Amino acid sequence: MNADHKHLSRFGSLTLLMVASLTIMVGCVIVPGLPNIASALDVADAAGWLVTLPSLGVVLFAPVAGHMIDGLGARTALCIGLTAYGFFGLATAALHGPVMVFADRIALGGSTALVMAGGTGLIARFHDGDARMAMIARQGMAIELGGVIFLFVGGLLATLHWAAPFALYATSLVFLALVLAFIPSDETVVHGEAVDHSPIRQSLMVVYSAALLSMTCFFCAIIILPFRLLALGVGESGTGYLLSFVSLIAVVAAACMPLAVRRLGERGSLVTAFLAYVGAHICFATAPGLSVIVGGAVMLGIGFGLSVPLVNVMTVERSGAAERGRRLALLSMAIFLGQFLASFVDFLPRGTALPFVAAAALAAASAFLSFIHPGLRSTAQTLSQMTNGKPV
Repeated sequence: MNADHKHLSRFGSLTLLMVASLTIMVGCVIVPGLPNIASALDVADAAGWLVTLPSLGVVLFAPVAGHMIDGLGARTALCIGLTAYGFFGLATAALHGPVMVFADRIALGGSTALVMAGGTGLIARFHDGDARMAMIARQGMAIELGGVIFLFVGGLLATLHWAAPFALYATSLVFLALVLAFIPSDETVVHGEAVDHSPIRQSLMVVYSAALLSMTCFFCAIIILPFRLLALGVGESGTGYLLSFVSLIAVVAAACMPLAVRRLGERGSLVTAFLAYVGAHICFATAPGLSVIVGGAVMLGIGFGLSVPLVNVMTVERSGAAERGRRLALLSMAIFLGQFLASFVDFLPRGTALPFVAAAALAAASAFLSFIHPGLRSTAQTLSQMTNGKPV
């Protein structure tokens, strides 16, 4: 049996899903206590950077992470990433002042790139075809469930002490022990397959573009929505409940992603995701009350849950084993760059419909480009690729 298709136990699969939850945790665990945390770390004037700088770290370090995965193997790189994740995550609470704190958060983002790409690389190594797509769909579900759980627990810890939420970063060290115990340790770097050093092919560029645009559309809503809800008389707790509801809808949508791809193909699934974003932002812009906002939240979760697991699948299916780490790391870069770019929506006037209208226009343009782009596969082409398993 090819070493790239060795059996992975149920506990091994569960471990990889738990590892995936760390990617969304990286910034969100400190959000509930952000004002007090920023003040204690002496960065009160730039509190938002505590949340967004890990995303920038992913963008900056993703190429390095990719080369480490291809050079050392996904399991070894993942173990290094989990160790660094725990170290830099915990270290933030012991630092003081913008220079040290922000440098640490960027380094935490670099370790997140290793965790994110390494975990997906291992999923790709142990699964093929329908099983691979189903596992990556479960990975998307785990990411969103992680957001719900870590936000909730982080909020509870923040009531105990400003530094308490940072203890959650030690979760990565628990997951490291599980990786060592349940992920086979005899992984070797893939030999016999030439590493492709050519420029990124067009079929991958469309995947990275879709990932970036999807995350920009999604996080525009996450950034603007609390202010819209405040104008409708919804307080912080209500906002938290609604955002958790979005995450739960995304879990359901991610579970449905394999079926959507079999029915609609890559192209149809991405178009559906972006049209859901259009509907969500229109609802947020025009809502006279909370009921329409909830409808928009449903569509926002559908857009995220369909698109993010799908771009993971598309990257894996378009990459040979020897280049998979670098390709997945570049996907991580695109995903977190989209999250970072969404922060610029703050330059549009709050309290108006303009930010939501701009995001809806971006989503509509993305849907149109997805519909006409030749690099996306139809239903028949997608099913054929799942069957033969060769990168294109």
